[in-house]
Amino acid sequence: MLAALGFSTIGLFLLLTMTKRVSVLVALVLLPVLAALVGGFAGGMGEMILAGLTTVAPTGIMIAFAVLYFSLMVDAGLFDPLIRQILRATRNDPARVAVGTAVLTMCVALDGDGASTFLITVSALLPVYKRLGMSPLVLSGTVCLGAGVMNMLPWGGPTVRAMTALKLDSSEVFTPVLPAMACGIAWVLAASYWIGRRERRRLGALTAPGERNAERPADQEVETPQAKTPQVKSPQAETSQAETSQVETSQAETPRAAAPVWLTAFNALLTLVLLVALVMEVMPLPVLFALAFALALFVNRPTWEGQQALLEKHAKSVVLVTTMIFAAGVFTGVLTGTKMISEMAEALVSVVPDSLGGHLPPLVAITGMPLSLAFTPDAYYFGVLPVLSHTAAGFGTDQAEIARAAILGQMTTGFPLSPLTASTFILVGMSGVQLGEHQRFIFRWAFGTTLVMTVAALLTGAISL
Repeated sequence: MLAALGFSTIGLFLLLTMTKRVSVLVALVLLPVLAALVGGFAGGMGEMILAGLTTVAPTGIMIAFAVLYFSLMVDAGLFDPLIRQILRATRNDPARVAVGTAVLTMCVALDGDGASTFLITVSALLPVYKRLGMSPLVLSGTVCLGAGVMNMLPWGGPTVRAMTALKLDSSEVFTPVLPAMACGIAWVLAASYWIGRRERRRLGALTAPGERNAERPADQEVETPQAKTPQVKSPQAETSQAETSQVETSQAETPRAAAPVWLTAFNALLTLVLLVALVMEVMPLPVLFALAFALALFVNRPTWEGQQALLEKHAKSVVLVTTMIFAAGVFTGVLTGTKMISEMAEALVSVVPDSLGGHLPPLVAITGMPLSLAFTPDAYYFGVLPVLSHTAAGFGTDQAEIARAAILGQMTTGFPLSPLTASTFILVGMSGVQLGEHQRFIFRWAFGTTLVMTVAALLTGAISL
């Protein structure tokens, strides 16, 4: 019963959010509460929710200060040289921009932390997308693909969990799938280029002859094709151009346009020190971001009025992202506390027929990505994976193969799509897209990454059929 209730809750959540029946926040909070009431857990529901909130609290605190920090750096113009270089290298071509997004994401993702990857890449590239009028879904989607394939690194979450759960080392789990990972990277670059080409065609259909993409309003609707109007401009377009002129004028009067060289150097040095400290884990991540933001705010905005103005300017972004993370804490807290997730894991393994027992590695790899929408990483790797490994051992399959198969899909290509992963809400929140739209836009491309890597793993012998 608990397994059925858990699967029903997650299925209903995906249905309601992807069809935009309710907001993600409402679904994350009310659906698990309803499930707990139906399952007879009303008495302990408060403690479950509090436990879930406590689990995500460090992430929520970190994101609050991280959003403020990178927003301050964007306002200060720290990323302007990078943006100019990207625009120069990509020649304002959406296809090149999409590929550049994937490359930058994979470089930043070398630290193995999805949250910091999303914070850095989206902060740096969102102004580029706005300037070119590109859809933010292209940004969130290509970042999702790049971060997903790099999440296989030995210090990334999936591989570490797989090695820990089955007591294996990196040479047994990660090294054999290196060729498959290389194929996954090639697929991500090809998919990003294809997505960018499609965006180029869309912008071409929306842009009048002789107009530049950068002159279109950045917030133009993505999926509503408009007729070309080479000579006649609508009042909305004139209003948008007027607003753009006002923004450019106001930016020229802000410290960003006239920031002294020493301030830019200070911001760059502080950001570099912060990134190094994050990778080395000198202190807990929330502490590092809190200290860095306080210091950056004091130096960049030395007056009380300036500091308050910046906090008020970016308060909306902070609230949107952090509330989603705490709402996700409610969702996972109830599903974990009621044992729904553990019962779902057992039910999942029990339905595997004996005839497929000898083919578990490719089956685990292919199903892993969709299952990331239903299981938290801890639930899958510490709950489902050991049972799958034990089952496979009965059919003569090495447990290392099951571990390799697991990291090809579960929480690798799927984690930037899963509503059970807090960092997903960082990606969609900072990109300004809805979770359901993001999932619909990039799911098939992300699943394609898993399929490509699975085929490569079979061909190279990392897993057997």
